[in-house]
Amino acid sequence: MATPMLKDKVAVVTGAARGIGREIALLMAQHGAKVVVNDYGGGSDGTGRDHGPADEVVSAIKGIGGQAAANYDSVATVAGGQAIVQTALDHFGSIDIVVNNAGILRDRMIFNMTEEEWDAVINTHLKGSFSVTRAAVPHMREKKWGRLINMTSTSGLVGNVGQANYAAAKLGIVGLTKVTALDMARYNVTANCISPFAWTRMIGTIPTETEAQKTRVEKIKKMGPEHIAPVAVFLASEAAKEVSGQIFGVRGKEIMLFGHMRPIRNIHHDQGWTPERLAEIFPGTLKHHLVPLETSGQYFNYDPLV
Repeated sequence: MATPMLKDKVAVVTGAARGIGREIALLMAQHGAKVVVNDYGGGSDGTGRDHGPADEVVSAIKGIGGQAAANYDSVATVAGGQAIVQTALDHFGSIDIVVNNAGILRDRMIFNMTEEEWDAVINTHLKGSFSVTRAAVPHMREKKWGRLINMTSTSGLVGNVGQANYAAAKLGIVGLTKVTALDMARYNVTANCISPFAWTRMIGTIPTETEAQKTRVEKIKKMGPEHIAPVAVFLASEAAKEVSGQIFGVRGKEIMLFGHMRPIRNIHHDQGWTPERLAEIFPGTLKHHLVPLETSGQYFNYDPLV
């Protein structure tokens, strides 16, 4: 292999014991990074705790001649984020790359969702991304180099039935990423999102009660988590130094660049608007540009280029 793209860099990958996180941790190590393998060791719903999976990934990295250390803290608190970054500092003396990948699911229709189900998902995904980022960026700012890679989802970008908590967290991560990119631009620190299409333990919990759900899950099953890792390594490298504030979809062997939220049509009235005036004009103007709800997974109803 040519010169490793992440030679001598120190990376933290959260939720790195399985699935997408594991593949990213392994490929970053293969490209020369020293890796903190963070994983609380819980189930896909966040319950339970097991150090074994993170330890196994550390052993796998060391088995290929890499350097790695395990961390078992939860990302869902600021103290946990600080402890995760401190592991990198203690073992490797630096922090250059953060991949905020840890996540759980607590799917429920909005009229049945509990406060605990909402808080657990928001705290793990959105607050977790903030907690680790907040702990890492002062060090990146000081050395004027850093890479932050966050995981969003089409559940937030497009919408998905029964995932109000997850979708809110994932779209919130987009906002977090964009502002982090702006805040850190002067310090040569980038922040980007990946929206992965891949079969993981979490995806395996998605209901398959309807034909649309079954079709969606069967298509995702064809896409392994190993396809996500090369994009993460690229974004973490010097080759992506001018890439920041972006959203990349990865679906099998296909990479997509997502658009940004912008106005698609506007209307103006010299006398201002009344409800009645808007009701009269709306059908012939803005209504033609409404984006339909993805109520049955239409977004996924085309053949993946795998």
